[in-house]
Amino acid sequence: MDADLKKQLSKIANTIRELSMEAVQKANSGHPGLPMGCAEFGAYLYGQVLRHNPKSSKWLNRDRFVLSAGHGSMFLYSCLYLSGFQVSLDDIKKFRQIHSNTPGHPEYGITDGVESTTGPLGQGVANAVGEALGLKFLAARFNSEKYPLFNSKVYCLAGDGCLMEGISSEASSLAGHLNLDNLILIHDANKITLDGNLSECSSEDTKLRYKSYGFDVFELDGYDFDQMEQLFNTILQDQKKPCFIEMRTIIGKGSPNKSGTHKVHGSPLGQDEVEATKKALGLPEESFYVPQSVHTFFEQRLAKDAALESKWNEMYKSWSTEFPELHKQFVAMHQKKLPENLETLLRDVEMKNPLAGRSASQSVLNLLGDLLPGLYGGSADLSGSDCTMMKKFPLVSSSNFLGRNIKYGIREFAMAGAAAGLAQTGMIIPYVGTFLTFSDYMRNAIRLAALSKLQVIYQFTHDSIFLGEDGPTHQPIEHLAALRAIPRVHLFRPADNWEVKMTWLAMLQYQGPSIIVLSRQNLPELPLANVAFDKGVGKGAYIIKKETAKPQFTLFATGSEVSLALDAAMALEKIGKAVRVISMPCWELFEAQSKEYKESVMGGDIGKRVAIEAGVSLGWHKWIGLDGIAITMETFGESAPIGDLASEFGFTVDAILDRLLT
Repeated sequence: MDADLKKQLSKIANTIRELSMEAVQKANSGHPGLPMGCAEFGAYLYGQVLRHNPKSSKWLNRDRFVLSAGHGSMFLYSCLYLSGFQVSLDDIKKFRQIHSNTPGHPEYGITDGVESTTGPLGQGVANAVGEALGLKFLAARFNSEKYPLFNSKVYCLAGDGCLMEGISSEASSLAGHLNLDNLILIHDANKITLDGNLSECSSEDTKLRYKSYGFDVFELDGYDFDQMEQLFNTILQDQKKPCFIEMRTIIGKGSPNKSGTHKVHGSPLGQDEVEATKKALGLPEESFYVPQSVHTFFEQRLAKDAALESKWNEMYKSWSTEFPELHKQFVAMHQKKLPENLETLLRDVEMKNPLAGRSASQSVLNLLGDLLPGLYGGSADLSGSDCTMMKKFPLVSSSNFLGRNIKYGIREFAMAGAAAGLAQTGMIIPYVGTFLTFSDYMRNAIRLAALSKLQVIYQFTHDSIFLGEDGPTHQPIEHLAALRAIPRVHLFRPADNWEVKMTWLAMLQYQGPSIIVLSRQNLPELPLANVAFDKGVGKGAYIIKKETAKPQFTLFATGSEVSLALDAAMALEKIGKAVRVISMPCWELFEAQSKEYKESVMGGDIGKRVAIEAGVSLGWHKWIGLDGIAITMETFGESAPIGDLASEFGFTVDAILDRLLT
């Protein structure tokens, strides 16, 4: 590498160090160790490697950089600021302050240039795998030899902690299996964790592990620009596999008294040590100092970045003219526009009666696959049971990225993290499936998707004790309440075929994560549920059966228990009781309705309020009041046939009447 360039990159690296340690010190909170240890890599990555345009940060063919080790966020913020994204020096100075553009960990949708919300270790690896997989899908669908519309790379920086978390192993195994040759995973191998030396808790050969996954494995001195240039040129010229780079670094490099120790991992250096570090590095005393030559370097680079995107835009224009049908698909995927008559098309899907919720959903999916070119689905080894397979489309494989069904294997957590990455491509609506009880494995990734406002759809089946003989290990009890507790998540538990159809319409309209919870057992079709979307499921809750007089009981139910509530209402009316029944497929949608609508459904004196749901009662008293009756599950289930379980746990008409009338 040219000596002048190396000198300039070194200056950029020290600027990253200074900005990072001073921002952490000013906030009196943060993690200076990674930014200081990886500063040279940041300088090289943002100064030389990434093909992107900071002034057009959502350019579709940009290289992506994911900081899985999100605690080192000042590394990313410093690089984004210097390279010209919408991050200012004032933002750097407001690190970790309320409503700041530079929160404690990177947040997708908050800070320009941040590709993934990271912090819970390892999840950024799964996000990066999902983004790389999504870009392979787009390349397979739209590229030609003449028009390589999608040929970008996904870079991910992960720490020792990221690679100890199980999700990174799951995701990396999948990446190796699918041979994602556009993924480059860099391991910040500083051998320090928050608690002390890595050797105190891990002694594995990480390089050998990644070799076994099917990665090409390399080593790199994190401070040798010549090595960086040689290695990345080699990879970029002819990458044939996902790449793993073990980059040897010193945590907190530059700090005279704390570098190489865990003391610099998660705490400010202290003002005295900041001053000592600046002196050791030959930096001016001025706080948050950025040399003019650093600004000039990135200003010159911005012109090249703009030219790169401009050239791509010209190629895209020519391609769209030459391939008009593909262009229609491209636009449809990018805009995510739904057919105007989608409700009618969904209503016209023929289904058997009775039918399991999971089977009804699969019938809908097979229609949607034709209508929505950006819909891609997958399952954690259960597509035959959770009914997530779009039958008209092939499986995704390392030799066929034109498929639209992804076999994630038994990797639930990575599946959820990768789905977030697919959504972050801006072109794909991903859905994933497994049994409801295994949503526990996925919960933190669902939470981050909600935080990021990502449109990811989760299809969870085997939704209650009524899956039967598999018993309490597979019977979800607390899971509905746990998932409803996550802000921004819309959870639907449809009661029959009609509600399943309208649930899919609701999920496709919502720009955030949605969950559809479905039965294993057959459910009867409910004629009373066959109402327009904006009068039923689209409201979140609705009166499915009106009372004949002032109600003495109002029954609230979801899913398979709606038909039970209707049967119980009929039995109560036979003995002279007036009963209202409310189907409540989505609490969150109902909560968003007007006060007037909510009052019309459950306001005023509507008699004794009763919740019927085969899950825990937690949350129901918001709707039924403290004196309401919750016919729910407060223990684990049992291994038995469905009928025996219904009798044992009180989910029969006779048992409900006994509760209400005695």
